[in-house]
Amino acid sequence: MWTTLTNLDLNSVGLSLSLVLIFLVLSEIIRIISSKAKTPPGPQPLPFVGTLPYFLMNPMEFIRSMSQYGEMTTVYFGRKPTIVLNTIQITKEALVQNASSFSGRPPLPVLDWVTDGYGIVLATFGHSWRQQRRFALHTLRNFGLGKKSVEERVSEEGCYLVAEMLKVEGKPFDPQHAIQNAVSNIICSIVFGDRFDYDNKRFEYLLNILKENIIQSGSLIGQIFNLLPFIKHFPGPHQKIYQNAEELKGFIREAVQEHRETLDPDNPRDFIDAYLLEIEKQKSNDDSTFHEENMVMSTADLFLAGTDTTSTTIRWGLIFLMQNQDVQDRCHEEIVRVLGYDRLPTMDDREKLPYTYATVHEIQRCGNIAPAGVIHETTQPAKLQGYNIPKETPILTNLTAILSDKGHWKYPDTFNPENFLDDDRHFYKPEAFLPFSLGPRVCLGETLAKTELFIFITSLLQRIHFLWPSGEQWPDMDGIVSVVRSPRSFNIICHSRGSKE
Repeated sequence: MWTTLTNLDLNSVGLSLSLVLIFLVLSEIIRIISSKAKTPPGPQPLPFVGTLPYFLMNPMEFIRSMSQYGEMTTVYFGRKPTIVLNTIQITKEALVQNASSFSGRPPLPVLDWVTDGYGIVLATFGHSWRQQRRFALHTLRNFGLGKKSVEERVSEEGCYLVAEMLKVEGKPFDPQHAIQNAVSNIICSIVFGDRFDYDNKRFEYLLNILKENIIQSGSLIGQIFNLLPFIKHFPGPHQKIYQNAEELKGFIREAVQEHRETLDPDNPRDFIDAYLLEIEKQKSNDDSTFHEENMVMSTADLFLAGTDTTSTTIRWGLIFLMQNQDVQDRCHEEIVRVLGYDRLPTMDDREKLPYTYATVHEIQRCGNIAPAGVIHETTQPAKLQGYNIPKETPILTNLTAILSDKGHWKYPDTFNPENFLDDDRHFYKPEAFLPFSLGPRVCLGETLAKTELFIFITSLLQRIHFLWPSGEQWPDMDGIVSVVRSPRSFNIICHSRGSKE
């Protein structure tokens, strides 16, 4: 009798759970059908997880497929619709003409976990973001951004980078650390007031955990965290993201403490000094967002953004240049004809080096380090191409489609600097070239990145011939798609180019 009742109870529980599950799935399917009727077309989402599995299986193929649905596509990373903008025209309409409606940032649990909403890059579109961004731009300009002083720092660092690479002349080596260290030293000189030697183990470790976090945040574990943020209370690989972020913030806090102890109010040395003075200045202002947590995260934002994006672009550049030896040789010949082997390049040389300048831009176009842009969010209800877009809808820009649009590029699917040269062999920039995005959220470090890319790449091509190691396979050109699209690790061989060649 008891056994019969127990089996009956278990059967009842099992049946009830099955009915609840069926009801939830049916409700989700009805919700998806209702949602799809109001949004632009897109791939069919799965219940609860949306189109996320398709993306995770092959991120670049998924992004490339978006433009088949038209100017706008709807995808679902989880249950919420995200609108993808596939053309330069619709991107301008949203991010420039309707900037106030499309300049938000959605909450991304894995990143909010480590930033607490502070800083600049991921901050909500509002008062704090405006104050922090305005202050950062003003302060960076005061410390040389866009001026000859920063150019000179980049040129000097370019000499260190060339020397570092030629230490292992003729032998295969991974250039990642040297490039990352060189690029990072520029923003470090502005933010921390100092550069770091290439053999500094502490700094090498920080650069490694920075790279690891950028990859992990956009990986499978990062996406799972975004769907199920409560897992932050449990052990697992996601805890490494938090630990790495805390170590980086600890490094910045140590620098802040050192600056606080040696601060001269009349002679600020760098961004941290300027921020400490601003905190003091704003103490009596109830509206101020200047405090230590915002200082740490704003500094981290500048350090991260000023390190990984440019160094990743240069690494892609080396791959394209080794795959296209004719381009590498033409750049070198042009550089030596104008500069010789010893004069360091400056930004004033761009007009005299049109092919090299075009090559730098083509590296950015094909490197495509942000294939879906940096995510935005609507700050209020908006209308686009006849669709009503609710407040707090995530927005992505399909830079992959825009940077390879056959209507805007002569050679959309191949690496060819001719994409940036007119019929008279002068440099020109098509309107579809927007690796730094558009509108109020345009990349804060655009000026610095342009300076670094031109001077570093020109310096390297002036003095070094890059070759692919014999017998080694070329890397998968889709790379690793995360917060930044980066190439997988690879080796190169360097040979010095000198006046006797």
